[in-house]
Amino acid sequence: MPRARSVPAPALPVRVPLVTEPMGILRSLRTARHNVLAIIPDIATRQPIVSGRTGVRWHMLMDPEAIRRVLLEKVDHYPKSDVTKNLLRPAIGEGLFVAEGAHWRWQRRAVAPVFSHRNVAGLGPVMTAAAARSAERIAGAGPNAVNVAEEMVRATFEVISDITFSGGRAFDRDAVHRAIDAYIAEAGRVSLFDILGVPGWVPRPGRLMSGTALRQMKSVADDAITARRERGAPEGSPDLLDLLMTAEDPKSGRAMSDAEMRDNLLTFIVAGHETTALTLGWALYLCGFDPQVQEAAAGEARALLGNRAARAEDVPALPLTRAIIDETLRLYPPAAFLSRNARADDELCGRRVRAGDTVMLPIYALHRNHLLWDDPDSFDPGRFADRTSVPRYAYLPFGDGPRICIGAQFAVQEAVIVLATLLARFRFRRVPGRDPAPVMIITLRAEGGVWLEAEPRETQPA
Repeated sequence: MPRARSVPAPALPVRVPLVTEPMGILRSLRTARHNVLAIIPDIATRQPIVSGRTGVRWHMLMDPEAIRRVLLEKVDHYPKSDVTKNLLRPAIGEGLFVAEGAHWRWQRRAVAPVFSHRNVAGLGPVMTAAAARSAERIAGAGPNAVNVAEEMVRATFEVISDITFSGGRAFDRDAVHRAIDAYIAEAGRVSLFDILGVPGWVPRPGRLMSGTALRQMKSVADDAITARRERGAPEGSPDLLDLLMTAEDPKSGRAMSDAEMRDNLLTFIVAGHETTALTLGWALYLCGFDPQVQEAAAGEARALLGNRAARAEDVPALPLTRAIIDETLRLYPPAAFLSRNARADDELCGRRVRAGDTVMLPIYALHRNHLLWDDPDSFDPGRFADRTSVPRYAYLPFGDGPRICIGAQFAVQEAVIVLATLLARFRFRRVPGRDPAPVMIITLRAEGGVWLEAEPRETQPA
């Protein structure tokens, strides 16, 4: 695949202003509550490791070999941090994302077949239909600017609800979506207790206030499980709920309880639409930012698709569209900041790590580290013309090791299908003065939305 352009863009896409001077506990708290990424020191984009103390001793890793040790070689030595668990456990319980050790392993073994290549490819028609409906809604907006970030949330939520609950029957999409947003807004912000290292059993005030949203989320999932047991599976291909209800650990034969199914359903609903929606919103922003890349990708999509929406089998034939998704995930990774606790003393990058230290993997800084990437703040999908040339632990939009995101293939397939469909049908232009701001609470969102003008392209001859 040729590089998307030979000359640099006239400016850089939006980025997070990183810290250039030390921050105390209270300033760190105020900053992190608005944008977790804004506490990253700028030097982290030029060094392999940065250490400090803010309540607890911490280390930020940007060295691929050290990250490999944490995520692969010593994965049990570095469990998810208490901050991460405190943020997410109230919503998704002990599902795959939060569980540790043996409890995580058996769930992973049981769920892995659900996300096999065959099953993910079989979900293509749902993604294609959602992409087509999204294009119709954008066309219906006429000449007005469209908040494509909001539209991508709607499109991807249609996909996850359709493949989770067979078209959304017995499932109030709007109620779950409102509950997810309410939980993130009320409970997803870092507490002073988190920064000071206060044990997780001490209640965080913001998370106590999110009880209504949590009850709504869990009630919808519980009701869907009960209804499916009473009425049986709908006709046609099994949906995600069916697959979870029949899943069992091939090693022990253990199946999920209703509570475990609920926790994992909520994990997949939240992660299965939020991260892909964010990626697509940022990808469309970047296409508006660089019209030359956009036109090349539109040409690729139009030549293959004609006037139809993209399908799962088209994905391998859309290399530039895929490269735009890959580069978007580098610049704006949805899970832009990972955190682990050290269980025992260790050494990383020649630096001593003590038991109890927090080890942070600032993926945002890793993906923009000058030691690993040329011109790291620029948008250049050509970096991914040959994915084998990208160092594995320098690029981690889905994590890595045994806990790599189980839905990575699902997310990439959906993103390529939707993006190719939209680029083939519209020419997107930025709205002056309305660029988004990258802000991370739990995921890296586009604050202010992604507002673009969408000009319909000419319909191609049949």
